Amino acid sequence: MIHDDLEVRISLAARPPKVRPLLSGPEEAYAFWRMRRRMLRTVLGQMLREGRLRLTMVFFLSLLLWLGLFWLFHDAFVFLDTAIPTPQLYDRTVQTVFGLFFGTLMVMLVFSSAILLYSSLFRGHDVPLLLTMPARAERVFLTKFQEAIVMSSWAFLLLGSPMLLSYGVVHRAPWYFYAVLAPLLVAFTYVPAGIGAVACLGIVHRVPGGRWWVLVMAGLAVLVGAVVLARSLLAGAEDNLLTVGWFQEMLNRLEITEHRLLPSWWLSTGVLQAARGQWRDAVMFLALMISNALFFRQLAIWTAARLYRAAYSRLHGRRVAKRRTRAAWIDRATLAATRLFPVQVRLLIVKDLRLFRRDPVQWSQFLIFASLLALYFLNIRRFSYDIYYVGWVNAVSFLNVSVVGLLLSTFTTRFVFPMISLEGRRFWFLGLLPVHRDTILWSKFLFAVGCSIIPSSLLILLSDAMLRVQPVVAASHQLTCLVLCFGLSGLAVGLGAKMPSLREESPSRIAAGFGGTLVLVLSTLYIVVVVLLTAVPCHFYFGAQGAARYFDNPGRFHLFLERWLLIGTLGSLVLGSLTTAAPMYLGFRAFRRIEF
Repeated sequence: MIHDDLEVRISLAARPPKVRPLLSGPEEAYAFWRMRRRMLRTVLGQMLREGRLRLTMVFFLSLLLWLGLFWLFHDAFVFLDTAIPTPQLYDRTVQTVFGLFFGTLMVMLVFSSAILLYSSLFRGHDVPLLLTMPARAERVFLTKFQEAIVMSSWAFLLLGSPMLLSYGVVHRAPWYFYAVLAPLLVAFTYVPAGIGAVACLGIVHRVPGGRWWVLVMAGLAVLVGAVVLARSLLAGAEDNLLTVGWFQEMLNRLEITEHRLLPSWWLSTGVLQAARGQWRDAVMFLALMISNALFFRQLAIWTAARLYRAAYSRLHGRRVAKRRTRAAWIDRATLAATRLFPVQVRLLIVKDLRLFRRDPVQWSQFLIFASLLALYFLNIRRFSYDIYYVGWVNAVSFLNVSVVGLLLSTFTTRFVFPMISLEGRRFWFLGLLPVHRDTILWSKFLFAVGCSIIPSSLLILLSDAMLRVQPVVAASHQLTCLVLCFGLSGLAVGLGAKMPSLREESPSRIAAGFGGTLVLVLSTLYIVVVVLLTAVPCHFYFGAQGAARYFDNPGRFHLFLERWLLIGTLGSLVLGSLTTAAPMYLGFRAFRRIEF
């Protein structure tokens, strides 16, 4: 009997265990959607219970920003309607503007989605758990893919919707123009996101250890393409600037944005056809956009099913070369440049600088935008504004300051604001050091000011040099840049300490959350007010110098403009001081009490 019992046990042990099959596709999708729905409901519930005032403030500030953009685009379309005599030329101009706008955003969305997907797919802390679960790799990819679309395209929708709606209002578009607008924009975002996803998976799978070289080559390719496009647009534009011939020639050179194979052309053409009352053509382009969106989405899923797990294993299983123990030259230069600060602040600044430059997800987008902006400034002299109207020099120079300020606000919102939240995971180590909490916050602020003031000041100096503005105007621009750097850094660091997201580990998600949206809206309003305080009196002051002979008492009018310029400058300094001090004060109070 013992022998028989032993044989039964051996036979049972030899049998392979019964493995339950994976969930079907719809069941698996429902499980992930239920998980996401619960997470979203929890986050919204916490926001409604604990931050109703903050949520209301962000909503109204975002609405104010959207209405301001709508008003600007509405006036622009009214101006084009009155300035361009023939309907054919007007339609071609609007088609070119839309094609250029959406084409540029498409390129940016490709890079943005690829960078965000690399961060969430290969560096997310929840990915190892998801990949060990009985779930398909493409389902994990699709979850991250949809999150990347939301985070990378919300700014596109915020900028594109007021322009398209204002165009429909000016031209009294029919009701179906507004009906197809949202599906067209949503379907358009899937195309560059799918391209970026396929590129991200392919690059990590093929060259897991050479991502730096791939990133550098991609950046060089973008710069070379931008240089070629800029040279083609600006060649021969000095002799007949702002004439009918120049306008026609510029439209001819921008025909590259109207290529029939570009999704940006499908979107702009579908919008224009709907506005003109051609509903059949609008529905055709809507169907074309949706079908291509589904194709690129399915292409990305198919690529993830075959490459994602292998790419993840190659990336995290590769041998890491032994790092040098000596400090890099940029660390030594930073320590030398911050000798006046306490040693604890200096070391924390170097630590933040190392974390920033070791993460290509953080600095790559900022580098692309700054390089394209520098390329624009290098070619701005080709337009020779001072030959036709001297006032254009001052106006364009302050617009350039505004553009640099907006780029700076993007940097502080996406990179500086999440820094305090990211410290929560490693605060157990910082808490063991003999460092006061205020020192940590001051190091973040000084790091943000130092990293923002150097590139922004150089870009503005390059713009002023190419435009050959007067020294007084150049000094005013540098002072405005200084005010913007301190104010935006104070907003990002102070509100980052006041409203941290300690449970979130992705900087992109932190920046796209409630606090990041509030910082972005406040930063935009701050930039507009500061630039207006300095630009408007400066514009009238230098513009009235040539027209002083037309006034009865030019000396009194000149004195009034000088006082206005002085008051505007002092007002910007006071506003910058308050914008820097108030958020930092709130941040210090919250950071001292926070429990990590």
